[in-house]
Amino acid sequence: MSSTVKASEMYADGFSKFRFGGYGEMAASYMDYDWNWVTPQGTSHMNRATVSIPRFILAFDYKFSPKWVLSSEIEFEYGGTGAAREVEWYEENGEYETEIEKGGEVALEQFHISYLMNKHLNFRFGHMIVPVGLTNAHHEPLNFFGVYRPEGETTILPSTWHETGVALFGDLGNFDYELQVVSGLDPQGFRMENWVGKGTQGAFEETQFTHPAFVARVNYKGLRVGASFYYNQPSKNSSKPLRNQGEKYPLTIVTADAQYKSPNNNLIARGNIVYGHLGNSNALTKVNNNSSSASGYPNSTVAETAVSYAAEVGYNVGSFFSRKAPRIYPFVRYEYYNPMQSVEKGSNKLADRRLQKSVITAGLNYYALPNLVVKADYAHRIVGKGDYNSQNMVSVGIAYIGWFLSR
Repeated sequence: MSSTVKASEMYADGFSKFRFGGYGEMAASYMDYDWNWVTPQGTSHMNRATVSIPRFILAFDYKFSPKWVLSSEIEFEYGGTGAAREVEWYEENGEYETEIEKGGEVALEQFHISYLMNKHLNFRFGHMIVPVGLTNAHHEPLNFFGVYRPEGETTILPSTWHETGVALFGDLGNFDYELQVVSGLDPQGFRMENWVGKGTQGAFEETQFTHPAFVARVNYKGLRVGASFYYNQPSKNSSKPLRNQGEKYPLTIVTADAQYKSPNNNLIARGNIVYGHLGNSNALTKVNNNSSSASGYPNSTVAETAVSYAAEVGYNVGSFFSRKAPRIYPFVRYEYYNPMQSVEKGSNKLADRRLQKSVITAGLNYYALPNLVVKADYAHRIVGKGDYNSQNMVSVGIAYIGWFLSR
């Protein structure tokens, strides 16, 4: 909501002093596969179902003045209160201590102050969304068709990705841009099944800023074509940086995405691609394999490259009946993703093809109100180009977004 990088929208955002709102999602799914994917055939057949509240977000914006704006979002993920880990340096000689009270997470997703100098150049300070990829840049539930966020991007990248730092943003003609220097990733959180998707530093109470990340995103306003770039050298961002002493793991991520909406919004099409490269991944794998089990860090091979690409299209069939008919979008989406696209030469392990997935999703989005949508879909996953057991999932959900109070 308040994550927009468009300066023109912040200058004409419809409130004079403050606003309060948020968004949320509820979902239920039936699946025909189990959790264990490391068997010779991949996952095994199991009938099971889940129900959850993936996200409940409270958002608050406040204008100290027309130039200074505070924006914040608190995320309740899966209804939980999360867990915390800390390193007891003095009392317990650097041992890890874990306190777990309940599953899920409560996170400060955004907390930043923007200085609006003009439409071309503005400043932001604090905790903000990292606009890498289509889903992070446009993560609210009305910005994608399925019950759940597209799984390719959200597997290999953190989602929703938020870090602390500074940013420049603004509009330049038909383009808007954002440049960030923010806290980087923790390389000890990288793993084979998610690549860098679980590498954010939020697991510990303090965030290392020795090796910050550099982020750039540019959007073309007409068709809404966007591209982003991310670079981080995260070796000193570990909770115990000395474990990576003498090593460097240069991480580069590039993305491109586009969205087309017909003039009447009846036809909506989106597409995106993500490519990531991690240098010196073999050395990182060796370091991670020596991590203490008490740390909570994974012990698995980290891939050199990861990739994801997807496209979805939907059409409002309600337009065939009357202008006042509700918007009903049947849609179809195709995704390919692999968090272990390739491993570095010299690795003692080959890329695991059970992580290579193609997903075909078809479903329906019914807009009961402009900002309230009921969703249903069926997803079929092809694993390792069909050499392993396929996976099927049927889901239904409801989601909303809105500002409830504005002054």
